[in-house]
This record gives sequence, structure tokens and C-alpha cells, in this order.
Amino acid sequence: MKKYSYGLKKLKIIEQIAIVFFIAVVIPMSISGFIINNINQQSLRRQLRESAILVAGMVSDEMDFLIKTNETTLAQIADALEYLPTKAQKNKFIQDVSRKYTNCDKISIVRSQQELEQITDNARLNEQSILSTQLKDGSFLVVTFNIKDLDSQLFKSLSDDRRQIYIMDENNRLVASHNFTPDAFKETLDMLPKDVEVEAPVIFGDEKNRPIVYVKRTNPNFSIVVNTTQKIAKHAILDNRVKIIISVLSAILSMMLLIGFYIYYLYINMRQLFKAVISLSKGNYQRQIRLLTTVFTPYEIVFLANEFNNMASEIHKSYLELKRKNIELKELNEFRSNLIDTVSHELRTPLTSIQGYTSRLMRQDIVIDEETKQKSLRIIKEQSERLKRLIEDLLTIPDIEGMRLRTMPENVWLNEVLEQAELLLRKRDGHEIIVDIADDFPQVIADKGRLEQVFVNLYENAVKYSYPNTPIVVKTRVENGNAVIDVHNSCDIIPEKKLKTLFEKFVRLDDNMTRTTRGSGLGLFIVKGLIEAMNGQIVLSSDENGFCSTVTLNIAEEE
Repeated sequence: MKKYSYGLKKLKIIEQIAIVFFIAVVIPMSISGFIINNINQQSLRRQLRESAILVAGMVSDEMDFLIKTNETTLAQIADALEYLPTKAQKNKFIQDVSRKYTNCDKISIVRSQQELEQITDNARLNEQSILSTQLKDGSFLVVTFNIKDLDSQLFKSLSDDRRQIYIMDENNRLVASHNFTPDAFKETLDMLPKDVEVEAPVIFGDEKNRPIVYVKRTNPNFSIVVNTTQKIAKHAILDNRVKIIISVLSAILSMMLLIGFYIYYLYINMRQLFKAVISLSKGNYQRQIRLLTTVFTPYEIVFLANEFNNMASEIHKSYLELKRKNIELKELNEFRSNLIDTVSHELRTPLTSIQGYTSRLMRQDIVIDEETKQKSLRIIKEQSERLKRLIEDLLTIPDIEGMRLRTMPENVWLNEVLEQAELLLRKRDGHEIIVDIADDFPQVIADKGRLEQVFVNLYENAVKYSYPNTPIVVKTRVENGNAVIDVHNSCDIIPEKKLKTLFEKFVRLDDNMTRTTRGSGLGLFIVKGLIEAMNGQIVLSSDENGFCSTVTLNIAEEE
């Protein structure tokens, strides 16, 4: 039976944060915005209904107050007319009251009911309102009001309200209005309910978004209609809905920008971590993580970067130490090879000579004269001394390298040391040693035996590499409070690069394949170690005049 495995894609950290942000932020905020929008709509609808009822009540109260005020004024005028005896006086009084009573257009007295009805019909045609009362003589006192003036008095406190308000008489004829439009008024009349409770507000129409309040009054008979227009509903509900949606979207976009910036900032630092790990895996142990550190950098990433840098530094140090150890092992291996080569080559020659001449002296089948014996013994002695000096050089190397070389500094006469070194020189090969030193040359601070070894090695080195039959010149001088000794021999110019390596172990001017002189290549190395152990200095130089070893020693204080 075959098994099928479906591998899911491994998401990057940015993709994971984006998914979490969508699930944890976008969806909840969208749902919250939807709920807030619905709650806001319900609240605004309730507020529209309640405010429409409140406006209807205010208009009704204003209407009652205006009617009562006008009725009181009309009664006062009628009472005043009863006390005026002549018609002229009455007409003058009416004229004076008309000028003071700015709410009315005209005040007149009619004699019959028929005239009153005619004035009422004319007022309706001219969009006027009348108020009348019967006098004691049977005539009628009539006050005519302009509806426009009535509108300004009734709706003065509602001048900023954008609702449409209609005040109608018992026959649904318009008495006063606010924000009147004919189409809206006709539409509202068609929607008026037939059976309504008197004095109680009735809501009809689109009760959710455009509630219309209808209040029917008696004594006097009039009706009030407060119409909530579509523009008001749009401003109150639709505009707020758009504001809520825009606010939610703005909040989501702001959070997306903020989180996106933070993710990008975090991604840069994570990339630094990845690059450092990859570099370390490829052997780059010097790579360090350089973070963009601000207050927004997580502590964990900073801690991880610091620990990684410390780890990389330790690995790099270990790598350098291992590299240094490898170099030392390589040098040690080279030293071992050179040592074996030196021992095998340099020791074989004197041992062969000693063995050969010893065997010759021990032969019984031949007669050896005294001169031959002395010559053989002298060669055996020279080769033994050569062997001894080579062994001493080899034994001195560890002390020099380990800085354990022991010296016994004392006041030494330099001329005695140079004479003894010349006596200890094994072979001159026809080279004369010329020493230029003053009789009163001051003493130097040195180990006499070690200093003799130094100059013996310098003499031997000069003899080996000098032109044939040329002198070895030794010059001494006092310079800057120090004793300076120059050992000079004539030879070809030594390149500067080669000159710098002559103080190293087993370094010779002629290599192993073209070796023409005997020697271990340890002479100058040992000389430098001995000189420095006596707090001196040695410098090598080469020019067209030859090769020169300059030794500088401290001068002893005068006793």
C-alpha cells in the first residue's frame, strides 16, 4: 500500500506575522467596526425619532403661546373699544394699535357674519391668518396676520434645524411652515394617517431612517407635521457610517504601516543573523553581526547577536591559535629536518676524520713516524673541537629560544677577548685578522666566555665567505656611550632580503644543493642570542665594500 505525504510550505517569519496580523487584527477590527456601525445606526435612528417628537412639542408649545398671546391682545383691544363712545375715536384707537401691534397686518371692525366669512375666504387665498372676536354691539373685531410673519415667530428657535415643519388647520390647509418644499409637502399629506390619537405624537413613514411625526391638536384645531428629510438622514446615518468605516480602515492601515515598518526593521536584523551564520559555516570566523539597534530592537535578538559575536571571536581566536600552532609545528618539523640534515652532514665529517686517523694510528702492520703521528693527533684534536663546538651550538639553541640563556656579566677587556677569539679560530685559510683597538679602550660589561664564543663565530663566518687572501678587519670605537665593534670582510653584495634572514636558524648564504662551505647555519643565530642576553645589539650590513657585523655593548663604569 502506497503512502502519500503532503508537505506543507514552510512559511517565512514575515509571512507568518502577516497571517497572524490578518487573523488577530484585521478580522476582529472589521467585525468590531460592523458592530459599532450597527449600534451607531440604532442610536442615531432613535435620536432622530426623539428629536422629531421634541421639535413637534416645541412648535406646539410655541403655537399655543402665540394663539393665547394674540387672543389676550384681541380681548384687550375689544375691551378698550367698548369704552370709546364715538366711531372716530374707535378708528383712531385701532390705527394706533395697528402701528404698535407689529404681529398683525390689519385690524378692522365688520358689522355682519357675512362680511367676516368673506374676509376669512380672502385671507385663505392670500395665505393669511385671521383672529376675530364679537363685540357687545354685535359687530366683529378682526385681526389679519401674515403667515410669513407667523413663520418667523414660530420657528425662530429652530432656524438652524433642517427638518420640514408644517402647521395645518382642521382641513389640512397650510397655516405656517419651515423649510417648505411643495413636492415634499404633497408627499407628506398623502402619507398622513387617518385615525390618530389627539394630542399624542404619531410616527409614520420610514421609521428607521426618515421618521415623520404627526401631532393633532384641538381647541384650537390645528396639526403639526415634522418631516425628517432624506438629506438629514443621510447626514446623520450615512455620513456617520462612512466616517466609522474610514476610521476603521485608517486604523487598520496605520497598524499595517507601523507593523510593516517594524517587520521590515526586524527582517533586516534577522537577515544579519542569517548572513553571519552562513559566513561562519563557510569558514569566515571574522564575520560580526552589526544590528540596527534602537529601542525597538528586541532584547532577545541583541542578546543572540552579542553571544554569536562572542562565539565567533572565540572561534576566530582558536582558529588563529591553531594556525599559529600549525606554523610552529611546521617550523618544528623544518627544524627537525634541518637538524637531522645538519647532524648527519656536519657530524659525519669530523667523526669520519677521527675514526680514520684513529684507525691509522692503531694499525700494527705499518710503522708510523713521529711527524705523521703528531699530524694525525692534531687533526683528531681539531675535529674533536669542531665536534664539541657544534654540540655546544646545538645545546645553546633551546636556551636562546626559551630565553633561558644564562650569562655572568662582568667588566671585560675587549682586546683580551679579541686576542683569545683569534687563538680559538680553527682555520684561517690564508686570511689575516687585523684588529684596530686603542690601548685605553674602556672595559665592557659582558660574559667573557660567551663573548669569546661570539667573536669566534663572527671570525669563522667572515673566513668562510670572504674573497681569497683578503684580510678580516676588526674596528672598535666608542659611540653614544657604548662600545661598537665592526667585523668586516670582503665579499659580494648580499641582497637585503637575504640579509634579513641570516639571523634565523639553519640559514646559509649557499643553499643545501650548492653548499661550498662547511657550517650548520647556526652561527649568526647563536651570536644574536648571546649578544642580546648580554644587553647588546648586533646589526648586519652589506655594500660594495663587503659584509660587516656591527656589535654594540655597554661600557663598564670606571672603578
